[in-house]
Amino acid sequence: MIPFYGLQAPARGGHYESWFVRANHPTRPLALWIRYTLFRAADARPALGEVWAIWFDGEQQRTVAAKQEFPLSDCRFATDSMAVNAGDNQLRPGQLSGQLQHREQSLQWDLYYDDGEDTLLFLPESFYRRPLPKAKSLVSRPMIRLHGTLNVNGETIRLDGWRGSENHNWGSQHTDRYAWGQVAGFDDAPEAFLECATAQIKLGPLYSPRLSIAALSLDGQRFLFNQLGTALKARARYRPFQWTLDTANRDAQLQIRMETSKERVAALTYYNPPGGNKICLNSKLATVTATLKQTGKPERVLRSRHGGAFEILTDTLPAGMELQV
Repeated sequence: MIPFYGLQAPARGGHYESWFVRANHPTRPLALWIRYTLFRAADARPALGEVWAIWFDGEQQRTVAAKQEFPLSDCRFATDSMAVNAGDNQLRPGQLSGQLQHREQSLQWDLYYDDGEDTLLFLPESFYRRPLPKAKSLVSRPMIRLHGTLNVNGETIRLDGWRGSENHNWGSQHTDRYAWGQVAGFDDAPEAFLECATAQIKLGPLYSPRLSIAALSLDGQRFLFNQLGTALKARARYRPFQWTLDTANRDAQLQIRMETSKERVAALTYYNPPGGNKICLNSKLATVTATLKQTGKPERVLRSRHGGAFEILTDTLPAGMELQV
């Protein structure tokens, strides 16, 4: 039984903590992402609860994004379970509801989901109890099936078993640079689950080498590429909006290729607890190919045409893009 990693915020200092649920249509290029966040700055900025929602429509090549902020005193974030209340927005294990209005965009949802698979710790377990890294994440429920209704600008979309995940991340500072990806069910392997990241942290005026980790659940087995030595040896390159990652442990090799287009990306402002902001380039409609090689076994090539989550955290907005929220 994996312990609950609840609010770890110190009495003073900056902290953020987010729960998010994402899911993709089984066959069409449609996806959603809903995020509930606690934000406490290290400086004089007010403490907040934030709720985000994005609808990704690859058929019309558009994203609809909304966000609302609430004084933290008007929110409830439980410390011993997943329970969030922020205005009319609620999150509980297996269910979430809410409504947001941002400029001319509106989103409303009433959704529920099953337990999915066992929690996936993306980092080695001991790292979750250390002060470093300053940003931590896990997949609290991989491979959920999402049901219910989503209303986007007056249009109702019904979800019936969309594959996705429930995720949890927190820390005292956002990772300085990263690419993050996830696939909940490949086209040719619907029960396979992939999580991967390439990150750099700032050490004084310089950036660390790129560290890349990955986890793949396939045919009832989990392949973890997350030890420090493995992360340092991995080869990775990313840019808007392409990413390649090659890694290996003693038992297997994993090659990941991911790409999307700017029409399928929402540009978001993330407040950073120590100060300033980061830009998140957020897509849930990436094309992904993952190749697993094991000695003495046939090579496995997994493909998803548009089911990949692909995010880049950066300080620079790409040319031709505007911040949506």
